Amino acid sequence: MAVVQIVFSPTGGTQRVADIIAAKLGTSAGKIDLTDARLDFSAVSLQASDTALIAVPSYGGRVPSLAAERLSAIHGGGALCVIVCVYGNRAYEDTLVELSDLAEQSGFRVAAAVSAVAEHSIIRQYAAGRPDRQDQDELRDITSRILEKINRGDMTAPRLPGNRPYKSAGGIGLAPKADGNCTGCGLCAERCPAEAIHKEKLKTADKSKCIACMRCVAQCPQSARKVNGTMVSVAAMALKKACSQRKGNELYI
Repeated sequence: MAVVQIVFSPTGGTQRVADIIAAKLGTSAGKIDLTDARLDFSAVSLQASDTALIAVPSYGGRVPSLAAERLSAIHGGGALCVIVCVYGNRAYEDTLVELSDLAEQSGFRVAAAVSAVAEHSIIRQYAAGRPDRQDQDELRDITSRILEKINRGDMTAPRLPGNRPYKSAGGIGLAPKADGNCTGCGLCAERCPAEAIHKEKLKTADKSKCIACMRCVAQCPQSARKVNGTMVSVAAMALKKACSQRKGNELYI
């Protein structure tokens, strides 16, 4: 089958997971980048004969607000979809159930759901290097089981973990700043999903817009953008117990 990827992946971890699943699911029918602030998502329409893979990271146990807003503008048109949430080995809480609701409200039919682990986008020592070889094998096996369900013509909606109403969304207040290594190239402003970095004020980010997605940190060619090291250390200690045990990838069909 031909698969359209609809992905929000500021630092690349979610995209890596999506690529593994999509490659096993079928041939590529294109990608819709939910991080691209320049796209008119209301102009994106799918049909009932299409299949989509919708993948987002979990931010504090919820779908990132920008991803939710942009996905809601897309017209699913009755297309079959597999939803994926990617998290940094802590927990994904209400992310899958919220993503399922968003997909259905946009006109998609949810056939299966996957939770997957990738390297934490802020505290990089947690789930470092994941998805690794073991993850890749697990995700391919999971996708094979999804294909078996679809080929049987089984369109029952998966039962998902999570709560309605969803947990309160909370910000972590870690807007990256540039240090003296910044050359003013403007790449951070150009690629910021939230348009939180002004081209005339590259050293800082608008805290009212920044979602701490770490895209600017990951893509700065000079490694000039960073978050407050003390705050990251405190957060790392707070998450140490929750992130100490390796968590696996899960399938809901």
